[in-house]
Amino acid sequence: MTDAVLTLNDGKRIPQLGFGVWRLSDDEAPAIVGAALAAGYRSIDTAAMYGNEAGIGRAIAASGLPRDEIFVATKVWNDRHGYDETLRACEESLSRLGLDHVDLYLVHWPVPQRNAYVDTWRALMRLREDGRARSIGVCNFTIEHLKRVIDATGSTPSVNQVELHPRFQQNALRAFHQEAGIVTEAWAPLGRGGVLDDPVIQAIAWKHGRSPAQIILRWHRQNGIVAIPKSATPARIRENREIEDFSLDADDLARIKALDDPAGRMGPDPETFGA
Repeated sequence: MTDAVLTLNDGKRIPQLGFGVWRLSDDEAPAIVGAALAAGYRSIDTAAMYGNEAGIGRAIAASGLPRDEIFVATKVWNDRHGYDETLRACEESLSRLGLDHVDLYLVHWPVPQRNAYVDTWRALMRLREDGRARSIGVCNFTIEHLKRVIDATGSTPSVNQVELHPRFQQNALRAFHQEAGIVTEAWAPLGRGGVLDDPVIQAIAWKHGRSPAQIILRWHRQNGIVAIPKSATPARIRENREIEDFSLDADDLARIKALDDPAGRMGPDPETFGA
């Protein structure tokens, strides 16, 4: 199965379906990420804060796959904001991963109260120039945060990874991304499992003979969103990839669009988190 890919604003390409590893321990990571790679995933999304970069590195090394076939993303955590500190944090992540570069390096949260995310972004620009990060982006940035880094540096993030699922669709932010040339990436693409039991999703799943997770991931796919579902179950890891041989129709898409809820956020608010 060939994965769909999206082209970033720097000309690099990102698989539209990746494997998330939040809450995966360093000890668990080699086996579970190894299973994901064996199932055909070629994009792994980790972060310094997850505490599993070394395990991810072991899984990549053990896979036997060429390095250029695996898209690896990691993130700088909130306590390492600032130019010099971010450069050091990236070197530490690369050391744990056992890699000389990552394909995508991300600012994990803006932490606006610290007022350091512009300097952090300048460090990411340096990391891209030096080849330690092929592409650079952000996570959990609002339109205001994005405008500030773009205006201050003239450099537009290639990706903004945000909470996004059928109950929290981020339409205004996605519209800004499209206008600015930023790829939207969804964390918690399945709503932390909370959307799987929704009657609308279940009805569409029954109609297509698919699982609720496959319906939601196909919805992300057809909306041009990168999704990084996480599972520790091999059968679900494989199932989540099987979304290329069916399509949602206009009625399906309209019914899912109607699930959007302004109060549907499950995770932290980017304006206050990390203060």
